[in-house]
Amino acid sequence: MSLPNNIKDIAGKVETGNELFPVFLKLNQLQVLLVGAGNVGLEKLRAILSNSPQTRVTVVGERIAPEIENYVQEYPDVQVFRKSFDESDLDGKDLVVVATGQPVLNEAIRKLARERRLLINVADKPDLCDFYLGSIVKKGDLKLAISTNGRSPTVAKRLKEVLQTNLPDELDETLQQINKLRTTLNGDFAFKVKELNKATAILVAPQVEQSSSRKLRWFISALVAVCAGIVAIYYWNTDPVFQSFFQNIHPTFYYFLCAGFLFAMIDGAIGMSYGVTSTTFALSMGIPPASASTAVHVSEILSNGIAGWMHYRMKNVNMRMFWLLVVPGIIGAVSGAYILSSLEHYSHYTRPVISMYTLILGCVILRKAFNVAGKRSGTKLKKVAPLGFGGGFIDAVGGGGWGSIVLSSLIAGGRNARYALGTVKLSRFFIALMSSLTFITMLDGIHWDALLGLVIGSAIASPIAARLSNKISVKVIMVSVGIIVILASLKSIITAIINNL
Repeated sequence: MSLPNNIKDIAGKVETGNELFPVFLKLNQLQVLLVGAGNVGLEKLRAILSNSPQTRVTVVGERIAPEIENYVQEYPDVQVFRKSFDESDLDGKDLVVVATGQPVLNEAIRKLARERRLLINVADKPDLCDFYLGSIVKKGDLKLAISTNGRSPTVAKRLKEVLQTNLPDELDETLQQINKLRTTLNGDFAFKVKELNKATAILVAPQVEQSSSRKLRWFISALVAVCAGIVAIYYWNTDPVFQSFFQNIHPTFYYFLCAGFLFAMIDGAIGMSYGVTSTTFALSMGIPPASASTAVHVSEILSNGIAGWMHYRMKNVNMRMFWLLVVPGIIGAVSGAYILSSLEHYSHYTRPVISMYTLILGCVILRKAFNVAGKRSGTKLKKVAPLGFGGGFIDAVGGGGWGSIVLSSLIAGGRNARYALGTVKLSRFFIALMSSLTFITMLDGIHWDALLGLVIGSAIASPIAARLSNKISVKVIMVSVGIIVILASLKSIITAIINNL
């Protein structure tokens, strides 16, 4: 039984989705003809050569854009001819790309290409194309091609930007390592597939592992809090010495306990500012700069150790960048701690200098709150080691700033945000540890009330902050913190100036 013609026509127009078959061509082994040398022709030429620089391309156009003449100087395999298209231009070619903007000429070239069984792409004319030049995401040897079936090149371009930004550059390093593993495997095809599946399973594991780590951290924190509460209640009711100890604690401890809790909550919500807020508070309470920096760094050891370990387990750490940061960072931190400790007796001079530094960081926080920070660079930051040294030194002298300086510089310098955060967090643990040891060794007296208050307060707040971080307006917090830090820093500077007059 045959269907009526109109039914056949309707059936033939049923949408079946994107039926394009994706392939990757070895263009360096083919001859390509590009007809048209204007702005669109330049865009097509760049797309070809950026993916396959050794491609032999013949460019034909009545008018040659100056940008094309400049661009092809770096590509000796590209020939440019200022002339009208001729059928002989198709001789010996494998692919044809047309970007003339002339419909009649486009149709003529397509007809000639079909007669010679040559595949053709006509700019902005999907119906005349045998293939499309899709948007390409490139990470070393890894390439992802995006196709919208000719419906919207703009959407493909936007998807490319998203993937190019969020896929880590370290994927190419993983690809090379898997390739080395593949060459060492012996056995049949099924065995090789099984082993490679095991090796690549980690690429999809981070979210599960992150969830498990978060639950484990909550469980441990809750268990420690309950046990500590039971022990404290027991000894409070039975041991007079224990009661006397807590009754004789200086009020400063409770001030810093509350401050440590509050600042750790803020840090958990916006991912920064613990060091600068704690240091600013300590200076406003009359704590000398070296002692203030000591208290801040000791309180950061545990929290950054846990955070760094979690990032390491989730494969968020670039080990090469880690070593470039941590070794110079430790040297800078120890140097800064040594110098600041040596000047502890001159705290009435150093305090306004440190307050000026926290004032600057307060302005930085305000700038970040209103999204006016510098744009991400297109090229990677190369001088990681000097950045680590400078960040470690300033962090030790100023009581904070490692995250604000190093992390923001890495991201602005084109580094992947996730890997930069994990690497900075892990290296921060070692920076805080070594600068704290230097401070404790150098200082004659340590303000233990302030130190213990910050340590305990921040430890209590850490698991709570992780839960509340997504429920608080980050912008409001950052603006509030920036204003508070600026005002407190100005107060310390003015007070120091008045006292020194």
